[in-house]
Amino acid sequence: MPLGGGNKCGCCKKTVYFAEEVQCEGQSFHKSCFLCMVCRKNLDSTTVAVHQDEIYCKSCYGKKYGPKGYGFGGGAGTLSMDTGEALGIKPSGQTSHRATNNPNPSKFAQKLGGSDVCPRCGSAVYAAEKVVGGGNSWHKSCFRCAKCGKSLESTTLADKDGEIYCKGCYAKNFGPKGFGFGQGAGALAHAQ
Repeated sequence: MPLGGGNKCGCCKKTVYFAEEVQCEGQSFHKSCFLCMVCRKNLDSTTVAVHQDEIYCKSCYGKKYGPKGYGFGGGAGTLSMDTGEALGIKPSGQTSHRATNNPNPSKFAQKLGGSDVCPRCGSAVYAAEKVVGGGNSWHKSCFRCAKCGKSLESTTLADKDGEIYCKGCYAKNFGPKGFGFGQGAGALAHAQ
């Protein structure tokens, strides 16, 4: 402990006495000086983020030093248009989008502008609505049994000739015929 009674505050550089001391990463602060350097919110051990000798709340730290770009820095599910100029961040100039001139596009990119085609409705299937089954990509709303219209999952479907069916309809239409088949366990039925 230096002469004069206590350590020096990391913020105001005045002496910090034991009763008013908050320690963070080996530095001492007055309780009243333990504030975010940007928004001036009071900090504690759960809300402080340190960068070199500077202290921030986690929100301001994320805006200033966290990842930049679409969807970052605002919390779960939030998109912020804050460029960080208030934090001393210089916004980078936006670059215009340029199309590529790839002479040999992949087979995937040749399909309807880069998306798959739904075999049921013939429309483009994009990643957000895509369900894969029977060797094809389907819209979630089209991923239904061709006979009864029941909604399917990859584990409950059977496919035949590029079409998908629930297991019940598949068994009735394409399964073995005769006594004891197609109606469930132990049932006898006459199939015509």
